[in-house]
Parts: sequence; C-alpha cells; structure tokens
Amino acid sequence: MPDSAKELEADQAGRRPEGRAVAAGSPDVSVIIPHYEDLAHLDQCLDALERQEGVEDLAIEIIVADNNSPCGRVSVEKVVAGRARVIVAVEKGAGPARNAGVAESNGRILAFTDSDCVPSPGWLISGVRALERYDIVGGKVVTSVSRSEGMNGVEAFERVFAFDNESYIREKGFTGSGNLFCLRTTFAAVGPFKTVVSEDREWSIRGTGKGFSLGYEPAAMVEHPARETWAQLIAKWRRINRETYAFEKQHGMSDLKWIARTWLLPASILPHSIKALRSGGLSTGGDRLRAIATLARQRIWRFVDAHRLMFERVD
Repeated sequence: MPDSAKELEADQAGRRPEGRAVAAGSPDVSVIIPHYEDLAHLDQCLDALERQEGVEDLAIEIIVADNNSPCGRVSVEKVVAGRARVIVAVEKGAGPARNAGVAESNGRILAFTDSDCVPSPGWLISGVRALERYDIVGGKVVTSVSRSEGMNGVEAFERVFAFDNESYIREKGFTGSGNLFCLRTTFAAVGPFKTVVSEDREWSIRGTGKGFSLGYEPAAMVEHPARETWAQLIAKWRRINRETYAFEKQHGMSDLKWIARTWLLPASILPHSIKALRSGGLSTGGDRLRAIATLARQRIWRFVDAHRLMFERVD
C-alpha cells in the first residue's frame, strides 16, 4: 500500500500522520466549485449546499473558483453573498479552477461539485462517510429536465445517456469530477487535474494506478441539467472527443485503433435505441422516439468528428 494510502487510514481513524498536521480551527471539509459565467446555476448550487443534512458536526468551507468570468468578480461575489469564498483561477479550464480551489482550501476532506449541479440534501455527509470504505468516491448524477413530458430530442437524449457515473466507476474506472470526494492527502499523492485530456478520467486512473481504491456512493447524489439545444450538445461532445483523443494518444493508442473504435459508433445506435425505449427516465413514446433520433444524429456526428480529429493538432 502506498504511503499516501496509509496516511488515508490514519486520517480516517483520527490519527493525523506526522508532517501532515493541520492548523487548529481548520475545516473538516472543503467543497470546491469551479465556475464560469453561470450565475443563476451557481446560486442554485449554493442554495442546495446550505440545505445539507447531517453535517452539524462538520466544519465546512465552500470555495468558488471563478475561471475569470467576463461578468467579473464583483458580480460573482454578489451572487455568492457570503455563502462561500470566491477566488479567481486565471488559467482556463475546469481542471485548473479545481486545482486553484484546492490550493486555497484548508479542509482535511475535499468534495468537488460543479456550479451547474444541485447537490441533494444528503450529498455531503454520504460522500464523507463513503471515504471510510474507499479512497476516492464518486456519487450518483441525475440528469434533470424542466418538464417530465414533451421533451425535445436533446433533453430526452441527455435524460437517458448523460452522466451515468455508476457505469463510469464500475465499468470504466473513473468518476466525473463534478461529484468526487477524497482526502487531501489522497489528492496530494495523486496530483492536480491536468488540462487538454479528459481530466476526470485521467485523474481517477492516475489515482487507482497509485493503489487508491475507487468506489460508488449512490446516496451522494447531485442533479445536473440536461443540455437543451443541439448546439449545446455538440459543444459538449466536441470537447469530449478532443479530450478523449488526447488521452488515448498519450496512453499509446494508434490512429488505426482509434478508427476501428470509431467505426463502432454507427453500430451502437441499435443497442442504445433499445436502452432509450426501456428507459424509466422517459414517460412517453414521443420522448423515446425523439431521444433515438438525437442518438442517431449524435453518433453520426461523432463518427465524422473522430475522423476529423486525426487531421487536427490536439494540444
């Protein structure tokens, strides 16, 4: 077991390792929230954090790491209204913003969520308690929509296919960084989030590669709003495709293997259409058909974009 994992056990038992002393009065938990120009959702996120249950015995600090939003720090602080500490993370990207938040935080435990997420009342305490079983914890992510019926195709697609954090953890070995818990000692041992590559996947795999365990805690749940337009959906997948390609290239994947995997995308439409038909998240036949139509459109777009990537420079 790595030294950092031993430190984790000592931390959980209330015995802080030598050289890791934390100043008296430091918080138990630091909640880190990266933010960029999304004040309405940030307000909802902070409201939800104020409604956390079962945390009366925890000293909690909340840090909003603003990624140099065009609206300016004054506007961000006005919305925050004393519910959190605002810092400015100049380097572009959610990963660098999270890193900046960690650097400014003081808690023994780090809890990460995103500014457009709404944590459930039991989110924080459930994630903290799960650290008794795992070194790195990922929670459940539910895709929220503004209406239960009559969704457009993008909303219906996201409702079925977005943010399946349980399968990410159990089948792919990583957790989304919008719902992640670990000890500070674990984060220090794993190192900061990187840029360009798929940051949460890369960080989780780096962590498990160092011997830290990764587990899923469904009670640590957050809601994330569905994308509502095709432009929003494609912006998301344009970023994911580039991050994934950079990650795979860094880990030795050849272009031939990338193309072979890409050619599976059209074939995936049929089995995933069955998933949409069976989804409990959709309540009408119209919603299911619109989800399937968007699925087919999205897979064809990804197929074309994956080929395009090989002719672009991915920094």
